[in-house]
Amino acid sequence: MSTNQIEEPARDDRKVVLVTGASSGIGAAIAARLVREGHHVLAGARRTDRLQALTECTADAASHSGGSLHPVRLDVTNRSAVEAFVQMALDRFGRVDVLVNNAGVMPLSRLDSVLVEEWDRMIDVNVRGLLHGIAAVLPHFTSAGSGHFVTIASIGAHQVVPTSAVYSGSKYAAWAITEGLRQESDPSIRVTTISPGVVSSELAATITDSGAAQAMRTYRAHAIEPDAVAEAVSYALAQPADVDVNEIVLRPARQR
Repeated sequence: MSTNQIEEPARDDRKVVLVTGASSGIGAAIAARLVREGHHVLAGARRTDRLQALTECTADAASHSGGSLHPVRLDVTNRSAVEAFVQMALDRFGRVDVLVNNAGVMPLSRLDSVLVEEWDRMIDVNVRGLLHGIAAVLPHFTSAGSGHFVTIASIGAHQVVPTSAVYSGSKYAAWAITEGLRQESDPSIRVTTISPGVVSSELAATITDSGAAQAMRTYRAHAIEPDAVAEAVSYALAQPADVDVNEIVLRPARQR
């Protein structure tokens, strides 16, 4: 669906949505799309200049749809910061309807490169950051008797290739944690995992291991755009309250 085909939702369908890792790539695309659809989005990320640019880019769409975008500096590895992020939504809107746990890093490397600090960073952002979001939002969803968690995992949650051991491990953990959350949650709380394949983004630029960087250039020869993932999020959120889209896997048609 093209952006000019997006219909403004009825007022009762507008949601208060938290999106982490919203300064670029998939997170920025999700935030922008949901604003165009008329939702109120708190966009969290560390790069406030990028968030401000995103706010300016979505201003016209927000004016037309009735949605809004609110940039918030956020480091998901800081539990207190995540709790404050959630509280901002509660203070402004009185509720939180959706948490999109998107923040993630991907500094791939072979295990024998022993880049322990990069491994730690992946665990901190991709796993602890996810858990911080769940811990901060789950009590509010439980109290409200409704809510929707969306985890942006990765095709790496379903397969391992050389150089992806730690990254795939972190994304499998994200998949497993989210599936556990789905099984443990009351049926009034919906839980969705979205696992994209190769997407045009900045993630590959963070790879410092030369061998992994070269392999990734070949691997990423075919990529889909971030809005494809944003559309998957939109689809999951738009389903009736009694429909829970458990998982979506999407990738370039040429990626096998």
